[in-house]
Amino acid sequence: MIKLIILGIIAGAFFSTTFVLNELMSVSGGHWLWSASLRYFFMILFLGLILLFQGGVQRIIDIFKLFISNYIFWTISGTIGFGFFYALICFSADFSPAWVIAATWQFTVVATLFVLMFFGKKFPKKIWLFSLIIFIGVCLVNLTHMETFDLKALLLGGIPILIASFCYPIGNQLVWEAKNGNHKNVPQIKSKLLNNAFNKVFLLSLGSLPLWFILISIIQPSSPSNSQIINTALVALFSGVFATSIFLYARNIAKDSNEIAAVDATQASEVVFALIGGMVLFSNSSLNLISIIGLGLIMIGLFLFTKYQNS
Repeated sequence: MIKLIILGIIAGAFFSTTFVLNELMSVSGGHWLWSASLRYFFMILFLGLILLFQGGVQRIIDIFKLFISNYIFWTISGTIGFGFFYALICFSADFSPAWVIAATWQFTVVATLFVLMFFGKKFPKKIWLFSLIIFIGVCLVNLTHMETFDLKALLLGGIPILIASFCYPIGNQLVWEAKNGNHKNVPQIKSKLLNNAFNKVFLLSLGSLPLWFILISIIQPSSPSNSQIINTALVALFSGVFATSIFLYARNIAKDSNEIAAVDATQASEVVFALIGGMVLFSNSSLNLISIIGLGLIMIGLFLFTKYQNS
């Protein structure tokens, strides 16, 4: 269990680079659209190399065939699960510090419940109590990171993350439903390729490309700087490859649901690492008693989710 927790925390540290580097690029004047889109261009490159190493050229050919045969599904799921999700994350970096975004992102635990309900799943009433605790914590964190109340900053910094917290599980659940053929409105995709997590991430990344090209053509942001290109490559490498690999490895070697729940719970460490990273890079922190209480409520809510899963 200790090994799993350590691996989970290491993954959380790598995941947190997303929030810290996005804030760094925002402070440096980089446009949020390049921060979002370039990540997935680099993700496709890095994952392509990994898949080439795993299965050779034939693996890449098979994946592209699978994508083309179901291009509408992959475009929709990739646009929602990766495109909308990360565009909103990067947009919010212009209005909120990294640790606040990381804390708000924990709401995805709650959002996942609503998404699963939409797909026909049911949960006991006490789950909603845990959800309420997390939601209150998220609200406190967002309200107290501002020295003076700024409705615009609150709406543009917090609401996009809450929407993103729904988009990510929707994309993932669409793939799950397609793989398992459990939903009449989702096409069944029976392929062994979907047993590999990297294959699924690659397919969803490809599916997000049309959104990026459309947004770039509409918004027409100024060209990214060299530092922004490098930082988005680092986000893709640290969060998309390193963190994902370590996290999936920890989940795969977990022996039972208790250990899986423990690994999932360690992702709350993203908030701590994002807070430390922000303090080191930007020498500022709006952490106060109320925001500490908010963070505490988020941690308690996540712990209760884990405790419930263990029982």
